[in-house]
Amino acid sequence: MDLDKLKTIADVDVGGKLVLVRADLNVPVADGKVWDATRLERLLPGLKDLSARGARIVVISHFGRPKGSSDPELSLRRVAAKLGDLLGAPVQFVSDCVGEETEAAVAALKPGEIAVLENLRFYAGEENDDAEFAAKLARCGDIFVNDAFSAAHRAHASTVGLTRELPSYAGPLMIEEINALRSVLDNPTRPTAAVIGGAKVSSKIPVLKHLLSKVDKLIIGGGMANTFLLSHDVVIGKSLAEPDFVETAREIMAAAKDRGCAVVLPNDAVIAREFRAGTAHAVVPTLAVPADAMILDVGPKSVAHMKDVLKECKTLLWNGPLGAFEISPFGEGTFALAHEAAALTKAGALVSVAGGGDTVAALNAAGVTDDFTYVSTAGGAFLEWLEGRELPGIAALIGAQR
Repeated sequence: MDLDKLKTIADVDVGGKLVLVRADLNVPVADGKVWDATRLERLLPGLKDLSARGARIVVISHFGRPKGSSDPELSLRRVAAKLGDLLGAPVQFVSDCVGEETEAAVAALKPGEIAVLENLRFYAGEENDDAEFAAKLARCGDIFVNDAFSAAHRAHASTVGLTRELPSYAGPLMIEEINALRSVLDNPTRPTAAVIGGAKVSSKIPVLKHLLSKVDKLIIGGGMANTFLLSHDVVIGKSLAEPDFVETAREIMAAAKDRGCAVVLPNDAVIAREFRAGTAHAVVPTLAVPADAMILDVGPKSVAHMKDVLKECKTLLWNGPLGAFEISPFGEGTFALAHEAAALTKAGALVSVAGGGDTVAALNAAGVTDDFTYVSTAGGAFLEWLEGRELPGIAALIGAQR
């Protein structure tokens, strides 16, 4: 993808025009209330800008997995109300996303007004990138703006199909996410480090292989580090690991050596016999894990070494926790390294970009999210970008702008 050819909505005359904005309103809802509005908050500057420029704004999004049929529990009505609260302005909710009544409601919008259409995934044509469904959606807009980087890895009607129907542009949040990732992967200030954690090597193999040619230091933590320890014939007791991927871990280590990328693995660990909050635990060298114990976090010596690695670097990419951070006290390693990255960032010594659902949750738990240079709210799209894959939603925008 030639990202330099990606056109934004910033300089387009939108006055009086229907601007169809593909947003990501897929936020957590419990007991009828939005309990994490981060994705909505990220959209506010772009929506306010369009409104101030006189656009008639039509927001479209998916919500959950209704599998092509209407489900009242997965209606966007409550999310639309929350968006209105955050904007401090009325947001009209339209109870369908296509059809004559929807088109009439949209046509009645005045400059500066905003409407949210019903869940796109109530129609199978959304996920199938059905041309007829995309054409129906397009009747609700004069211009299409994709501002949902987190959905850009899906070739759906609202991310790809609409680019065949309307003049298409990238929204400010889309550009923000892309620029953040380019800053750490395409033209970073070196030396560069990546912290890659999580439970399984198998889910991160493409990421690890792609990053070997992009970073100078690769810090591996979480359950996946146990598989790498196994590849060094280290006994890890009852710890989570993937023995079937030991050879893959060895291949990654060999490739890293060939490319001059230093791999950092834990040299001590926090262990326990049970996986529950408050259980008895201890710190041991990774070479001395008891046969009946589990590694549940990196140890203090490992954290100290990882902090030293970050101090040597100018750019950091983070995806995945270093331990079972959801259960106390097994988040201390992740939190300590996150605080170090945040402090270095605040001091102007480090550019730090993080993303992925568990990563965001861990940084929130550590209280440092706002201190990182950028924290992406994307999940699958973030990972696929780290794998070096082309994202259909972005490729479609670029193709439509040629």
